[in-house]
Amino acid sequence: MDKRNRLIAIGLIAVGCMMIFGRWIGFFSIVALLFLLLGIYRTTSGKVKQGYTLLGIGSVLLLLDHLVLVLGICLISLGMFFTKSKRMQRREGFMQKQNFSSMFDWDRSPWVMHSLSSWHVLGEANLDLSLAMPEERDTVMLFQGIFGDMDIQLAEDYGVEIEAFVLFGSIEFGNQRDTGMLNRLSWKSPNYDSSEHKVKFSVSYLIGDLDVRLS
Repeated sequence: MDKRNRLIAIGLIAVGCMMIFGRWIGFFSIVALLFLLLGIYRTTSGKVKQGYTLLGIGSVLLLLDHLVLVLGICLISLGMFFTKSKRMQRREGFMQKQNFSSMFDWDRSPWVMHSLSSWHVLGEANLDLSLAMPEERDTVMLFQGIFGDMDIQLAEDYGVEIEAFVLFGSIEFGNQRDTGMLNRLSWKSPNYDSSEHKVKFSVSYLIGDLDVRLS
């Protein structure tokens, strides 16, 4: 998408937001929307860190001006999380966590891999499967929330399936990077069916950055 098309897309998004949220728009709302739109533009232009900063500022301003609306979005996301977790986690004994902020530093030392469902407003996860010690043959890891930054390092010892969705942000898989809006990734490793240990990742964020690195 060239610069002209990006500007047209951002303009259409702005008009749509005005139509949907017109009755609630005030000064802070306009400023917040400008930050959000500029953040989306910077992200799609390749300036990811700057884009996330602008998106964060816009989100905070929107939160201050529309607390009830933001809380409603969080509650909807949390409700969808419970429904999805119940559908995906077929076995008992999995860990389920709901936090305002979560951090998983599983890329520095050996760690025990178990089925997990985690929801958060702000989340960061760094996972290296070459350091993982699985508790079971089939592991399901669900990460969902509002803002998320996630890095996954794959390993040949595992059959891996990934289903990911990022509304605003980017998804990088190997040497391919998709940025902007409505980013999706659906992938299954070639050795999935023949692997002794399998792990399925389900990742869903409103604003996020997912980086999947191949071994």
